[in-house]
Amino acid sequence: MYPLTLESLAHYWSSQEIAANVIVFVNILGALLLGLLVGYERTYHGRAAGMRTYGLVAMASCALVVVVGYPGLWFGGNGPGALAGSVPPDPTRIIQGIVTGIGFLGAGIIMKDGMNISGLTTAASIWSSSAIGILVGIGFYAAAALLAALSVALMMWAARLEQWLPSHPALAIVLHFQPGYTPFENVLRRFASERGYEVTDGSLHIQLVGGRQIWSFVAIAQTKRKVVSASELAAALIRLEGVEAFDVSHTRN
Repeated sequence: MYPLTLESLAHYWSSQEIAANVIVFVNILGALLLGLLVGYERTYHGRAAGMRTYGLVAMASCALVVVVGYPGLWFGGNGPGALAGSVPPDPTRIIQGIVTGIGFLGAGIIMKDGMNISGLTTAASIWSSSAIGILVGIGFYAAAALLAALSVALMMWAARLEQWLPSHPALAIVLHFQPGYTPFENVLRRFASERGYEVTDGSLHIQLVGGRQIWSFVAIAQTKRKVVSASELAAALIRLEGVEAFDVSHTRN
């Protein structure tokens, strides 16, 4: 361990140290701006993770990577890279730790409520913002800017593309039947089929609570263009025999 003296402290303010700090600062600032750009799209659409989350992730990821490029200047020039014959730190290990840590952060954003899952896009975009910070940290500025632009474009317009392309949207439906009423599966399937939906095999879950049967299942549209909307389906469920209460929602958001 090196003694704490005025001379050793002066190394922290040498011209090389100051120049390296300026470079690190510029990289961190660039990563922050790109992270804010991606996060604004989430903020605009009212998601839980916004500009602050994305800015912090991109900025911190960049900082952890860029400092690995200056091992000789660590601890006032007494870092591991300053010793002759020493092996410089491996930046890939830092990147591996960042990616793993961001994975836990993304997992905390994904929420499951019954058959509905939300937060998948936000979690994936946070993981992408860490890659933006890493790219800035190692000096691939053009690639970082391109990844930020593609991330924003993907989150803004991919949903519209999904709506335009042929698909089979799905609804999560929960039916609460009146006490003592016994529903029949074939009647339920026919009801769904007449409105353009098909009850997914294996998704039907039946509960008995307080003398009432509760049926939950996923209904998939047979064809996107010949299916009633969720509101129209809800209006039909009001008139369905035996139904006391219901809940209709999209299986993803």
